[in-house]
Amino acid sequence: MSVAVQKPPSPEIVFETLNAYQRTLALRAAIELDLFSAIGQGKTTVGPLAERIKASPKGTRVLCDYLTIIGLLMKNADGSYGLTADTGLFLDRKSPAYMGSVMEFLGKIQDDNPAYQDLTGAVRKGGTVSNAHGTMEPDNPIWVTFARSMAPMMGMPAELIAKIIASEGGAKKVLDIAAGHGLFGVAVAKHNPGARVTAVDWARVVEVARENATAAGVADRHETIPGSAFDVDLGTGYDTVLLTNFLHHFDPPTCETLIRRLRAAMAPGGRVITLEFVPNPDRVSPPLHASFAMMMLATTDAGDAYTFAELEQMFRNAGFARSELRELAPTPHRIVVSYL
Repeated sequence: MSVAVQKPPSPEIVFETLNAYQRTLALRAAIELDLFSAIGQGKTTVGPLAERIKASPKGTRVLCDYLTIIGLLMKNADGSYGLTADTGLFLDRKSPAYMGSVMEFLGKIQDDNPAYQDLTGAVRKGGTVSNAHGTMEPDNPIWVTFARSMAPMMGMPAELIAKIIASEGGAKKVLDIAAGHGLFGVAVAKHNPGARVTAVDWARVVEVARENATAAGVADRHETIPGSAFDVDLGTGYDTVLLTNFLHHFDPPTCETLIRRLRAAMAPGGRVITLEFVPNPDRVSPPLHASFAMMMLATTDAGDAYTFAELEQMFRNAGFARSELRELAPTPHRIVVSYL
């Protein structure tokens, strides 16, 4: 029988957490300096690397060492630096999966939201301390930033969802709610040649979706409805609804109000595909999904990260027959597919 060895108390985790802001700042600095791309181009030692990113040798060394400590770079015995598998794929500009632009949106969320300077207040209130309802202020310009900067992060999930739809009967009339960059609807149109997609979002945001539809060659099957998904005329007869990264902004009654609107716009036998951060019932795992609740606490009046049981109940209350949770491998994302 093995006996668990209990570590003695240590303040290490407290100090690491209090200084965790340095991780964010270091990564932002590296992206702004395009340091990962420079290393990918072969500038792997301090001198040439500092010259390439137009920084001091000392600053370059300290930044690279810190990035090595937190696992974003590797340091060799000769003092040269290398990209990890993750940074090589996602933070080198020559990679098709480059996602450094995500920093622009997440940086604005962190810099511009009062709750990140007064999270204590948000905890006391149970929602954002912003008088403008945080990110959910009508026609908030941050969603244009989202549409333009977050697309690289959503490209693979969009492709995977589109392939699932194509393999399970396809789609003919698709409603893309809170479309943002529009990649989900665009991917469905590409993989389902007969599908016509209607994207709903704020007027300036659906312009970005329209641009992406044009670039993908599906503009003739892609139309837009500007405005709030809670207010505009959605039309009818949709066999597939894409509900991506949206429900977490609202409390359950508001979510159910929206889902009922979607049900009224759907054809018999239709389905809703919901992409969400879905924590396990313990609400602390997996970390990516469970920790999203903190962002919603800080940036919305009433948003949260909902478990599958909670989402399933919302759809059932709105008149859907059943829902199922699916992993969207190889990404860490999850989807809930709900059927009428």
